[in-house]
Amino acid sequence: MGAAKHSVSTFLELQRKKVHRYVIFKIDEKTKEVVVEKTGGPSESYDDFTASLPENDCRYAVFDFDFVTSENFRKSRIFFIAWCPSVARIRPKMIYATSKYRFRKELKGVHYEIQATDPTEIGFEVIRDRVY
Repeated sequence: MGAAKHSVSTFLELQRKKVHRYVIFKIDEKTKEVVVEKTGGPSESYDDFTASLPENDCRYAVFDFDFVTSENFRKSRIFFIAWCPSVARIRPKMIYATSKYRFRKELKGVHYEIQATDPTEIGFEVIRDRVY
């Protein structure tokens, strides 16, 4: 499964222009491509992002996490999240697992990667602890 051109360009908008806070991707089985499902504006929160993930289906997502260092510098780190809840059907789990590496490789500039099967694995504290 390759990434649709729009998927990569949307990621670059998040990374370089800060147009989006997050992007959620899904696999379109008809076109055999990873496409953009939803984007979140720069003012949206991490809670808005996690609420946008489906409860019972797999997705890929990137989140731009802004924080202030102990030296009082503003920084940003991009997280790639492979969301595959334990209640998802087997077929989507297999498709997302086998295509993750190829898609992730096309998103250059991601700082951290998380594989999550439960909402607690992508809680705000988990993200915050990764950057500090």
